[in-house]
Amino acid sequence: MNERGLLLLPHLQVQNANAISGPLSWGFPPPATFLGFAHALERRMRNTWDMRFSGVGIVCHRFTPLTTRPNRRRYRVFNLMRHPVRAGYKKWQDKNAALIEEGRARMEISLLLECEADLDADPEEYLEQIAETVRGMRLAGGSILPMRGSAPRPLWLSRPKDDMDIIRQLRRRLLPGFALVHRPDLLTERLNQLRELNPEADALDALLDLSALHVEPTAGETGRVHWQYQRAPGWMVPLPIGYSGLTGTYRPGQVAHARDEETPFRFVESIYSLGQWISPHRIHQPGQLMWRYQTDEPNGLYLCANDYATTLNKE
Repeated sequence: MNERGLLLLPHLQVQNANAISGPLSWGFPPPATFLGFAHALERRMRNTWDMRFSGVGIVCHRFTPLTTRPNRRRYRVFNLMRHPVRAGYKKWQDKNAALIEEGRARMEISLLLECEADLDADPEEYLEQIAETVRGMRLAGGSILPMRGSAPRPLWLSRPKDDMDIIRQLRRRLLPGFALVHRPDLLTERLNQLRELNPEADALDALLDLSALHVEPTAGETGRVHWQYQRAPGWMVPLPIGYSGLTGTYRPGQVAHARDEETPFRFVESIYSLGQWISPHRIHQPGQLMWRYQTDEPNGLYLCANDYATTLNKE
């Protein structure tokens, strides 16, 4: 019998995850990374459990980029590696290998997977198989570390008629942490403000304005100038949310060196928008957390969509 529910993968420890989130930014991996992980998990479990994931909620508990501060300067650089360290295979050819330009990070995350599954047996048996499968997978290019004996295990939550019951259970398990949601409404609001001063301002100007740290002078009562930080309304981050097509769709096998010869091929570029980190106690329904695929083939848009801003306006 098919049953709708939520599968919680709590406190996954990931090391050496890819910290290059897009062509213009670095930091936490984009939502497409976690949707791809859910798709890979679904394909691996298909032979033992009839299940389908339709959305992924992302909560971060800890994120540590592998960076260093050279010569105690203010800026940071990634810790680069050489593989192998010595490239020569003879003594007289012994030399250093080239540096691998990549950014890595360690993170602790919880994933909330919205799924529909056929529960013809005890869910605990499937949860044990899922835990074993997840331990052998990679996430954002990094390795998932084995869970310790006292670490929380995967949890299956059936969807009741009242979502508040399930939200109360999730809040205790997801705290302390921050959930990643999409805020295009704040981006549009800032764009309208900028266009009052500059009619030629575009969405990129609004995104950079929200991502920047503004320091502005204000005059005090004594005439002394004070410098104040102008903070954005919340913890805002630039976020790659998908891709936009640059060309038409090519037939399978028409483009050389493609991943396979069975899938149509298209050249694309990244699309940026505005994301926000919020505390899970501000979530009122599981759908506010979920990231889902949204495809507009005629317009060449392949997006990761989140309905937090839409549901927020309805409350």
